[in-house]
Amino acid sequence: NLEGANLSGAMLICANLEGADLSGANLTEAALALVDLKGANLVGVSLVNTVLLGSELRGASLVGATLSGLFLREDLTGVDLKGADLSGAWFLKANLEGANLEGAKLFGTKLRGANLKGANLKGASLMGANLEWVNLEGANLEGASLVETDLKGANLSGAYLEGANLKGANLELLLTDEDTTWPAGFDPVAAGVIFE
Repeated sequence: NLEGANLSGAMLICANLEGADLSGANLTEAALALVDLKGANLVGVSLVNTVLLGSELRGASLVGATLSGLFLREDLTGVDLKGADLSGAWFLKANLEGANLEGAKLFGTKLRGANLKGANLKGASLMGANLEWVNLEGANLEGASLVETDLKGANLSGAYLEGANLKGANLELLLTDEDTTWPAGFDPVAAGVIFE
């Protein structure tokens, strides 16, 4: 039980924290290499400017966590990031398939080449985020803010965008299909969207 622990600046290498309770812990500017955090409770944890290299986070709960400035290229399949602050974080080709990002703050977040297939981004704030070549197939983007978001080459096939704000978004080379649900009044053809 590491609930509320102050691990700021800590260096954890090959640690086994599977299923550990780290809720509310401070891991600001820590370095976690090859750490097993499968199924860990990371609710409300601070991972500001933290480096995670080769760490296992599948099934972890990061509800309300602060991950601003974080660098990640890990497998985050099914991770719960509801309401998390990921502003300015960098997800290098990370796998976020089926992840819950409902209401998450992703201002200026770099997600280039990430896999967000089937992810829940309902009400998420993605203003100014880089979603170039991101797989958003079947993702839920209902009510999401995509203002000035770079969606160049992204795959939105079967995605749900009802109520989403696409003002100023870059839709160049965007891939979609007839199953994509667009915001009311939005004309994808006029916006230059490519249909499969």
